Amino acid sequence: MHGLINRAIQSFVCATYGRPCWQRVTDSAGLGFSEFEAMLTYDDAITTSLLDALSTELARPRPEIMEDVGTYLVSHPNTEALRRLLRFGGVTYVEFLHSLDDLADRVRLAVSDLSLPVLELQELSQTEFQLICGPGLPGYASAMVGVLRAMADDYGALVMLSHEGQQGEAEVISILLVESAFAEGRQFDLGARGA
Repeated sequence: MHGLINRAIQSFVCATYGRPCWQRVTDSAGLGFSEFEAMLTYDDAITTSLLDALSTELARPRPEIMEDVGTYLVSHPNTEALRRLLRFGGVTYVEFLHSLDDLADRVRLAVSDLSLPVLELQELSQTEFQLICGPGLPGYASAMVGVLRAMADDYGALVMLSHEGQQGEAEVISILLVESAFAEGRQFDLGARGA
């Protein structure tokens, strides 16, 4: 597992539940360390043990935790760079949804050795979509539900999301766009601001 993924989980737990919680989780997982290096690669079993220990510590199922991680990755000030990367996908939430087909490639441009599962958006109508999440990263579809929810808030859109489960080897997320301009979205400028 790429260290950036483990580091994202670490950042989420520390920012949301505190460092003592993180220490308990890493101790319970039997890692023998508590800090992940973002640019290293770790055995997948380490991430699995970590998520199992976190699920036990928080008394919450892993899919819920991964959804919260996805929300954190877009909405927390610590992760503004990822929010900016995602906002470059379009001016509206629907444009953003259509840009998800290219997300794995855009991430690979930023971090060449980070491979995310392929995403495929299917437009069922002007307001109904399905996001097909390819296999390869356990919990990715749940994290994407959190990302989609946080990005809807970012754009000011009102959406209903549902993780529909497996479809072959892929997982399916249903997206219903209730209103594209439900609230004022967060400020976003394409250009950097000068001091």
